[in-house]
Amino acid sequence: MSLPDDGGPNAAQIAYWTSNGRTWVAMQGALDAQLRDLGLAAMAALGVREGERLIDIGCGCGDTTLELARRVAGGGSVLGADISAPMLEVARRRAGELGLGWARFVEADAQIHDFEPADAAFSRFGVMFFADPAAAFANIRGALAPAGRLAFVCWRALAENHWMTIPMGAVAPLLPPTPPPPPNAPGPFAFADRDRVHGILSEAGFTQIAIEPHDQAIGQRDLETTVRTSLNVGPVGAALRENPLLKAPITAAVRAALAPHAGADGVKLPSATWIVTAR
Repeated sequence: MSLPDDGGPNAAQIAYWTSNGRTWVAMQGALDAQLRDLGLAAMAALGVREGERLIDIGCGCGDTTLELARRVAGGGSVLGADISAPMLEVARRRAGELGLGWARFVEADAQIHDFEPADAAFSRFGVMFFADPAAAFANIRGALAPAGRLAFVCWRALAENHWMTIPMGAVAPLLPPTPPPPPNAPGPFAFADRDRVHGILSEAGFTQIAIEPHDQAIGQRDLETTVRTSLNVGPVGAALRENPLLKAPITAAVRAALAPHAGADGVKLPSATWIVTAR
């Protein structure tokens, strides 16, 4: 573990993911199902090779780390880094159960952690939460070999991501108005601006930067699983925790909004992301 005693520059994020990590653990299966294909698209852009040493930033419960470990095979290694102890506990258990001993995990803030040398770094929605993203990426770049590679997937603008706007819009009439977050504040949509992402990576010392749009319908399996996930994580989950007496109408509103999108392969809604690569 390498988290500073005072929490360091990302103390607020560390506190959040420590206290809310158990919720994400409980929803692990549904969340992995929703995000897996987007992570695989970023892995394809990275071009993982057998025997490589990789870093997985914001690895959560380990789904991406374990897939990367399969790809590098036993001659390589993957280090999953995250600030959530509850999620890392699950990740370590999963790696042990699968016999992927070359997948290791560390409770660490990637903005300041002293990483071992690596050939490439990867992230599935784990890089948008840094207090100083340029410093974080410079730290990651410092761990990479001279020809080291970076690939990650991050969300584009909230308005383009109907998997979130549809349930949010359904419950908005039931809730008091809330101010929007400050521009570029750490959070899921902090990297929506393509030019900002390019500037951060350039400042961090990366070159050959490519930021490509990726559009794909994603889902969380059946309707009831999708409703349950919406009620526990993300802005709808936060609103429900702040307004517990509204659980019944919020649940009904989310179910009614999602039901038209349920099909034979579950609930599918459009997502909009950037697939980012750099050297």
